[in-house]
Amino acid sequence: MFSLIRWTFWISVWVLVASFFHYTLPQVDIVRVTDTYEKRIDPGENSLFWAQADVGSDGTLANRDVFFIQTRRVDGDVMVYRNEDTGWGWPPYFKFDTSNLQAEAGDLSSTEAAARYVAIKHYGWRNEFLTIFPNAISVRAVEGPDASKGIPWLNIVILTLFAAVTYGVWVRWRRFRMARIDPTMEAIEDDLAEASGAVTGWFGSWRKKGQ
Repeated sequence: MFSLIRWTFWISVWVLVASFFHYTLPQVDIVRVTDTYEKRIDPGENSLFWAQADVGSDGTLANRDVFFIQTRRVDGDVMVYRNEDTGWGWPPYFKFDTSNLQAEAGDLSSTEAAARYVAIKHYGWRNEFLTIFPNAISVRAVEGPDASKGIPWLNIVILTLFAAVTYGVWVRWRRFRMARIDPTMEAIEDDLAEASGAVTGWFGSWRKKGQ
């Protein structure tokens, strides 16, 4: 039972860690921009998945206008991105050029008959049930639908550093456990076994006296 609880706990922890990195780290999609527009939104229970108000705007307002970039993937599926500043907040993309990015995306829009493909770098998830959208970070024209997305060097560096730090912490924790915790637990178990033996012996002698 204890082993099941332990495995459930660690699986949950690693799922959360993986979800955090998958949401936060940049990804690149090859898409065709079909439209750009601005829409007033009222963040509610999903406010965690919306960035703060654009730098210089009043962040205390209950609703605000947000830019959106509407696209189609190479396979024809629709993908909609929001276009918000991240400012000095999290994740630390230090994005302040929302209006410029919207203009660039609008300039790169095309029709199916005269398709022009772009690479949109973004972070976040698209979920229709929660009404959340990935946030576009940059947009650039590419040669076609089969264009390379490039090597995600930033993701590789961050994940490598995280793995190295995690391994270092695990090694130190293992050494600490073997040097301090395991001997203490063994001593406690020995004391409990000795106490249990003493109690068992006392009950045995008491029974003999009763006979």
